[in-house]
Amino acid sequence: MKTQQQTLFSPVSIYGIGLHSGAQVRMTIYPEKENTGIYFVRTDMAPPVVIPAACEYVVNTQLATTLGRDNVTVSTVEHLMAALYALGIDNARVDIDGPEVPVLDGSSASFILLIKEAGIVKQDSSRREIVINRPFSIVDGDRFIKILPASEYEIDFTIEFDHKLLTSQRASYAINQEIFEREISRSRTFTFKKDVDYLRSIGLAKGGSLDNAVVIDDYKVMNPHGLRYKDEFVRHKILDCVGDLALCGVRLRGKVVAMKSGHELNNRLCRGLVSQYLTEPAHLSLAAIGLP
Repeated sequence: MKTQQQTLFSPVSIYGIGLHSGAQVRMTIYPEKENTGIYFVRTDMAPPVVIPAACEYVVNTQLATTLGRDNVTVSTVEHLMAALYALGIDNARVDIDGPEVPVLDGSSASFILLIKEAGIVKQDSSRREIVINRPFSIVDGDRFIKILPASEYEIDFTIEFDHKLLTSQRASYAINQEIFEREISRSRTFTFKKDVDYLRSIGLAKGGSLDNAVVIDDYKVMNPHGLRYKDEFVRHKILDCVGDLALCGVRLRGKVVAMKSGHELNNRLCRGLVSQYLTEPAHLSLAAIGLP
């Protein structure tokens, strides 16, 4: 059954720090007309640079998903994209005056609240959807991500680490608004204490803290209030996967099964699905908004 496209009822803004860049940024999400898709505008550039939220514009997947065009980038888009997908936002303009989406608390929860505060309205045009009719997989050694035919969108994710506290976790959820809000949206990004110094040495995690990430040392979770869910780590990987696959630009119907996947494999799956299932781009034409 076809469903209608949706956008925000009114613009809404938020201000915060980027997890990796440490930059303070202001971001405003605007309603957009039907069949436009979601796109970012780097308003601090002269002239402003438009970057579609589409998998073919992904230029870096190191620890986050980064979109880029004409040597201008917007990084760590996955938490926002997950919230937009879960709430059914098909069309939106995201103005941002810096290089990275604000990390906020490291989850999608604040973005969910922000979008619901703006309100959601239906539009006249029907949504496009990729309905998986045969298995499709990306494999890299002992890591893989695949998608199988199913009656609804689901993600079954397994993580494994060589760590005393965090060895293996698995979780499986249908991806819809109710379940995403209740079970997935509050799960935070995480890292190991031993990795923090290295990340900062290569120019990453400059804005990271216990306020916006779960940090694990050799024996315990360092955050004063502990975890939000006992399996918060794998839930956050599901959150990231929703955001990364939202860059297909359409709704998905199929069951994703992932083992130790991350942004890079997620993006390779996304590109493969777009190539196999979409005969024309799902995102806006830059010419449609007056850009070359």
